Amino acid sequence: MKKQYFGTDGIRGEVGQFPIVPEFMTRLGYAAGKVLSKDAKPGERSKVLIGKDTRISGYLLEAALEAGFAAAGVDVMLCGPMPTPGVAYLTKALRLSAGVVISASHNPYQDNGIKFFSANGDKLSDDFEFAIEAELEKPMGCVSSQELGKVFRLDDAAGRYIEFCKSTFPGDLNLKGMKLVVDCANGAAYHIAPYIFHELGAEVISIGVSPDGRNINDGCGATAPAALIAKVKETKADLGIALDGDADRLQMVDALGRLFNGDELLYVLAKDRVDRGQKLGGIIGTLMTNLAVENAIKSLGIEFERANVGDRYVLELLKQKGWIIGGEGSGHLLCLDQHSTGDGTIAALQVLAAMKKNKKSLAQLLEGVNVFPQVLLNIRLKPGYDWKADQSLAKQIAKVEDELKGIGRVLIRASGTEPLVRVMVETQNADTAMNAAKSIANLIPAS
Repeated sequence: MKKQYFGTDGIRGEVGQFPIVPEFMTRLGYAAGKVLSKDAKPGERSKVLIGKDTRISGYLLEAALEAGFAAAGVDVMLCGPMPTPGVAYLTKALRLSAGVVISASHNPYQDNGIKFFSANGDKLSDDFEFAIEAELEKPMGCVSSQELGKVFRLDDAAGRYIEFCKSTFPGDLNLKGMKLVVDCANGAAYHIAPYIFHELGAEVISIGVSPDGRNINDGCGATAPAALIAKVKETKADLGIALDGDADRLQMVDALGRLFNGDELLYVLAKDRVDRGQKLGGIIGTLMTNLAVENAIKSLGIEFERANVGDRYVLELLKQKGWIIGGEGSGHLLCLDQHSTGDGTIAALQVLAAMKKNKKSLAQLLEGVNVFPQVLLNIRLKPGYDWKADQSLAKQIAKVEDELKGIGRVLIRASGTEPLVRVMVETQNADTAMNAAKSIANLIPAS
């Protein structure tokens, strides 16, 4: 059964266009509240935490959700701007019924969305999302005045989360002597991430920490690392750390300006755990994980498996396997021995710990791992076009796959958050990869 509203990462879209409108958000809060109330113990009220990133639309959607939860008799705690993984942590730490994040992650400010976390700090299950959608089909009501939910402000949310992140860094290490540039993408971590690295001893230069409601992810952060690369070189910093708008993604830059993506950082995390003698079982990547990284991880004597693209699918397979480390090239990295969800700041701390313990640079930690050139083309679909039914496209994909057999990969998939088809070709030669990707993309009618 297909979901009507929930995608691979919650509900997301352009603000002002259904479903990212106040009327629907009020109904969504009410529907989620009704589902939560069914699981509440007799005599207990459900309580949720609502956090958001720095988009101007967050005020609007926060108020609408708050009204819906209150109408369902659910108490609400507001923490203001907070990284997505921070909401997950606080939901679990405060023993709340659920957490809600108002964010469109790496998307531009015109978009926004809603993500839910369970009481354990996990992404909501499919069953829970289906239950919410079933409630959305029913008329919205309101509990009696004496049963209405109350709203509270969690004033020390940032401090609590900062201390939690610091606790994941080894107690016998510090960051003294390191100069770091931290790019917060003018997003949810602007008032949090720089303090974490500073309080662990680093000299911190912050960029992307002046949100105005409209500049989130705009030429900064993990999806636009050029500003970070330039700042690292300008300030002669040791390392650059780039988060995205809701701070669950990570990219890193070394002193020479070399960018390290999530695939490479995943290998660093895996090798560090092996060097420490930790039993990993295996590592989870995605369909997009670079083949060279897969081969390098296997060379460590570790199993490697691929999940569908999206951190929720990485998390699901990690839990299924009982493993702890996984991630994807976009920078979603999961260390389940540290946190219940992907966290860009915590992942950066794990990488920094590996560098400190080994007294090596990132490049040295990745010595011998030469990633294959990977071309990714995004094509905005023409309305009504079904790319899966296009026989000429299918023939071209098969032709390219045959040409790259044994030396590369082809992956065609629909975006889970935007009306796009993503064409990925990976092989040892960059020109070959680009030409192959274009030969496929050119057959897809763009809008």
